[in-house]
Amino acid sequence: MREALRLIPPRFRPPLDDGFRPAVLANHAFRREVANSGAGVPLVLGLERGEGNLSRFETVVFPEGHPRAEANLMYAERLVKFLLWQRGGWKVYVGGPASIGAFIRQTYSPEGERAFDARVMGEDIYDRPFTVVSCAPEEVPPEKESERPLGRHLDGYRIGFDLGASDLKVSAVVNGEAIFSHEIVWEPRKQSDPEYHYRHIMDALKLAASKMPRVDAIGGSAAGVYVNNRVRIASLFRGVPRERYHEVRDLFLRIRQELGVPLEIVNDGEVTALAGSMSLEDNAVLGIALGSSQAGGYVTPQGNITDWLNELAFVPVDYSPTAPVDEWSGDRGCGAQYFSQQCVFRLAPLAGVHIPEGVPDAEKLKAAQEQLEAGHPGAEQIWRTMGVYMGYAIAHYADFYILKHVLILGRCTSGSGGPLILEEAQRVLKGEFPELAERIHIQLPDEKSRRVGQSIAAASLPAIG
Repeated sequence: MREALRLIPPRFRPPLDDGFRPAVLANHAFRREVANSGAGVPLVLGLERGEGNLSRFETVVFPEGHPRAEANLMYAERLVKFLLWQRGGWKVYVGGPASIGAFIRQTYSPEGERAFDARVMGEDIYDRPFTVVSCAPEEVPPEKESERPLGRHLDGYRIGFDLGASDLKVSAVVNGEAIFSHEIVWEPRKQSDPEYHYRHIMDALKLAASKMPRVDAIGGSAAGVYVNNRVRIASLFRGVPRERYHEVRDLFLRIRQELGVPLEIVNDGEVTALAGSMSLEDNAVLGIALGSSQAGGYVTPQGNITDWLNELAFVPVDYSPTAPVDEWSGDRGCGAQYFSQQCVFRLAPLAGVHIPEGVPDAEKLKAAQEQLEAGHPGAEQIWRTMGVYMGYAIAHYADFYILKHVLILGRCTSGSGGPLILEEAQRVLKGEFPELAERIHIQLPDEKSRRVGQSIAAASLPAIG
């Protein structure tokens, strides 16, 4: 990756990461530099998705031939990466200097550094060849966005479930009230047989069903991309070989047919945001779930969801050349390494926190959390580091979302960890981004909601009848 982009040390240093270079600071410094030069030219990025929907993002860069034009390349590529995983797209229009378009095309080619992203966006999600179009800014097509309501159905006897990479949560919900909730430890990412996933999910649904006289509807959430209840790509099923992936793709259609009731499954981040919007009775909510990976979801100012992906686990938040590498995508500095149990495990050796080997990831996280509750100073530094990361990431997200509320939940926020993350994130916003601190409210749900809130909100997804 080109490094002509100037990386800015944060004012608030993460206790366990001196090398952290927040994306938001580099982007803001670059835009100031372009503005101060008086030589800026437009860069318009357009991302075309399914059904002809298209997002636009407009910014400024240095012109061709400028002494600082090299910085354009990393700046633009990181924007493209963010937008692809936030909004989705099989075709990217690069309206601006030709060198930027050429660099994006090469980087997102089958031989380029971002070949993973190109393959996933093209053939895996949108069933189209991934395409980069270099053009003039005025040639980028007009924006076309769509919204739709999500969930909020609370009538009848419902089951809600949330599929994490280390635990499966399920709830029985009667007229909007959870009468039973349960967590089951599992390790789906290591399994190659789709029947493992089917059996565990069906057993959980039958357990919840046994607590009610009948089942009227089922709603579920899980990490990944789901279109019309079909799995497009999800880390839960990454162990399943491609020749058997068709069994995974229609897994939830199979379950719906066998149980004979309405069933809806969506990305877990969307349910996080829905839960926040319902509990806050307000909109413009970004939900961030810190679990086995990072999930994101967004409820618009109008109270709806979009067809955006909101897969924040793949979004770059750290531009440091020494940032940790995501073992799936091969990219550096992406959210999953900063806002999940993967972050806890990565920082634990630096903090002198012992993580047991040979046990499920849920048990590893529990061991770290037990040391936090016991007052281990190193464990506290882990969660404070995550909180500093979070503060800078929220400022970064605010450049791409209209935000009033950020709701933080997930297994990593249980116990004392959640308040520590919240405290540090608020400190960063107040100290470095005071204008954002005034208008964005960062919140934690209560302890019960943090652990099972998503499966309860998921139960509201399908309409009955």
